[in-house]
Amino acid sequence: MTTFTVPTRNEVAPTNQAIFDNLQKALGFVPNLYATIAYSDNALAKYLAYQNAKTSLSNREKEAVNLIVSQVNGCIYCQSAHTVLGKMNGFTDEQVIDIRKGKSSDARLNALLQLAADITKNRGRASAENVDAFFTIGYTKENLVDLVLQISDKIAMNYLHNLTQIPVDFPVAPAI
Repeated sequence: MTTFTVPTRNEVAPTNQAIFDNLQKALGFVPNLYATIAYSDNALAKYLAYQNAKTSLSNREKEAVNLIVSQVNGCIYCQSAHTVLGKMNGFTDEQVIDIRKGKSSDARLNALLQLAADITKNRGRASAENVDAFFTIGYTKENLVDLVLQISDKIAMNYLHNLTQIPVDFPVAPAI
């Protein structure tokens, strides 16, 4: 299989060089997976705009979705990155592990996790039970649309890492 290396700033298009500079300022580094997206002259800007678009889901809900989808798809890079981000959004180590296992003691978050895992595993053909539980707990049709878009964001990154196997540049998430 073709080996991928993480492109450096000098190896990407000028548009991506500017994005690298902004990421360096904001995060203190350019995450390897973002750098890998920069193999495409247009994909990094497109992806960041998509990832940062307004949504009806809270940051905690987004991180929970990112964690469960990455677990289902077996992406160690995203499991690791979103473990860090999940903790930055108030989850404990134990809660992060539970989320990756698809469960939460918070009933609302649990319904979100169950549906996100089901959608991911079954390629959008979730059980009526999980969909109904999602709506019964108080989520809306807007939330459902935003959930599907959040899942699609994470699937894209999971697949990119699973194909490229670029080095994980976050503390590696524990195996569960």
